[in-house]
Amino acid sequence: MEQSTKLPTFLIIGVQKAGTTSIYNYLKQHPQVYMSPVKETNFLERDWETIAPEVVNKNGIDTFEKYSQLFTGVKEELAIGEASPNYLFHYESASERILRYLPNAQLIAVLRNPVERAYSDCLMHVRDAIGAGKSRTLSEQIKSKSNSSFTLRKGLYSQQLKYFFDAFGKDKIKVYLYDDFSKKPVDTIQDMYRFIGIDDHFCPDMSKKSQVAQVPKVQFLNTLLRKQNPLREFAASVLKNFLPLPLRQNLRSSLINMNSTGKTSLSLEERQELVEFYREDILKLQDLIQRDLSSWLSI
Repeated sequence: MEQSTKLPTFLIIGVQKAGTTSIYNYLKQHPQVYMSPVKETNFLERDWETIAPEVVNKNGIDTFEKYSQLFTGVKEELAIGEASPNYLFHYESASERILRYLPNAQLIAVLRNPVERAYSDCLMHVRDAIGAGKSRTLSEQIKSKSNSSFTLRKGLYSQQLKYFFDAFGKDKIKVYLYDDFSKKPVDTIQDMYRFIGIDDHFCPDMSKKSQVAQVPKVQFLNTLLRKQNPLREFAASVLKNFLPLPLRQNLRSSLINMNSTGKTSLSLEERQELVEFYREDILKLQDLIQRDLSSWLSI
């Protein structure tokens, strides 16, 4: 098989917090699909070869050679794919690179109610102690005049998607709603199978949930358990004399779970602010994809 055939025939381009991890796994289960062993390669996100050295691809996949290596395991699969849900957000640079490297690829975008997506993204940052001590509430991000919140901007889909439509044509891009995927996951994934040209009768195992939304009860303890720090390093140095690595990892996971709760909801005030923030974009998107999105505007 020639190297040129061992590259993706389809991409999941968006969006974060819209079930893309589950979809990646359901596609990976199909015997006619080869998925990149690295989810979120991000290679096509931006021009890593010429970008400032302090900006790095967290997966280290910053050259075409490294990207190609991800697909050397392809055998007789009919569809080859990868899922990097930030491609839609970085629509200008990503579309240029996709056209450069994979001009014939089919594109899949899964869109979630931007209010719910932003809240889920915010919870992830709290859960993973990202920017601990510096994080702002969604309300504070909305009121900020800098307009630099990635969490909020990632939900402004209409301009992002229109750019891809103009660059690739609507026939090469399939848009799904997370609402539909949540209600009818088998129907949705089998429709994706049809779109990428494989047997749509295959039914993946959907019993395992990829991610569960949880937030810490005590953020200080969560940060200690998740981030490298002197106290955690000291505890590890002591425990390694008594417990093997797998047991130490299980202990840490158990402590994180004990300090977590899934009971959390968006306040009415923040929901109202977010709906108003996204209202104009939702109406534009509704016209663009010809879907009724009025439920996204409800409080």
